[in-house]
Amino acid sequence: MKDYNNLTDYDGHILVKTARKIVTEYLKNGTNPKLEKEFKNNFSFKSGVFVTLNSTLGLRGCIGYPLPDKSLFSALEDAAISAATQDPRFPPVKHKELDSITFEVTVLTPPKKIVVNKPEEYLSKIKVGRDGLIVKHGFYSGLLLPQVPIEYGWNEEEFLEYTCEKAGLPKNYWKNPDTEIQKFEGIVFKEEKPNGIVTREML
Repeated sequence: MKDYNNLTDYDGHILVKTARKIVTEYLKNGTNPKLEKEFKNNFSFKSGVFVTLNSTLGLRGCIGYPLPDKSLFSALEDAAISAATQDPRFPPVKHKELDSITFEVTVLTPPKKIVVNKPEEYLSKIKVGRDGLIVKHGFYSGLLLPQVPIEYGWNEEEFLEYTCEKAGLPKNYWKNPDTEIQKFEGIVFKEEKPNGIVTREML
C-alpha cells in the first residue's frame, strides 16, 4: 500500500493532474468529477495535503488539511475545490483563468510537537527546506508549508517569525512559553507551467 514514504514522481503527476481535473469540472459544471476506483485505491492512506494555485501575479489560492484525518484522495478533492473557491484572501477562480494557473500539491507527514527547554533551541530543531511549521497559542493558529521559506529566502528564525504572523500573533511569540510549535515534512509536486509537466520540487 502506498504512503507518504513511497510516493513516486508518477504518483505526483497523477495527484496534480487530478487536482486540476477536479477544479476544472467544479468551475465548469458545479459538480465534482467521479474519481476512478484505481485512483481511490492508490491514495486511500490517510494524509494531510495542501493544494496551491499560482498565477503569473503570484499566489492565487492555497487551502489544505494539515492532519491525516481523511484519505488522501478525499482530502485532495476538498482541498482543490477550496483552494480555487474559498481562500478568503482572493476572489474565487474563474474557469477561464485555469489556463494561466499552475497547480501544486503538497503531501504532508503528521505534525509533531517540537519539545524544547528554552525557545532558542527551536532554531536548531527546525530545518529550512525540510520542515513546515505550525504555531499555536490559545485560539490562534498558523501554518506555513516547507516551500515557503525557500521562496522568500528566510532563515529559521524568520520562518518562525512569519509563521507567528500567519497565526495573527506578534513575530516574537515563538519565544513565548505558552506557544506550541509543531513541524512536519512535505513532498511537493507542481506543474512547471499551466497544464505542463509535473515535477517533484527539491526543497
